[in-house]
Amino acid sequence: MAHRDDSATKSYWRANLQLLAILMSIWFAVSFGAGILLRDFLDRFMIGGYPLSFWFAQQGSIYVFIVLIFYYSWAMHRLERRYALDDDDESQPTGEGVSE
Repeated sequence: MAHRDDSATKSYWRANLQLLAILMSIWFAVSFGAGILLRDFLDRFMIGGYPLSFWFAQQGSIYVFIVLIFYYSWAMHRLERRYALDDDDESQPTGEGVSE
């Protein structure tokens, strides 16, 4: 197996960490920001009879987290294909001679 050059590896990890930082920042903003920091402003609005800040703290951050998980999976798959690290491609060699 050929080793990847150092600059490609650094680029891959830089992109990976940048994606993680962005997604974690979004989740932090929704869970901590909307549920705690913006509580007074969001309490003016109601969803199902509950203040919007309560909804974000109890439900909204969980929904956002689930959406971010699916987005992360999709984005990492694209990133792995860009750097030729995709292990889902069935046309790649499977390791001949390996006993099961």
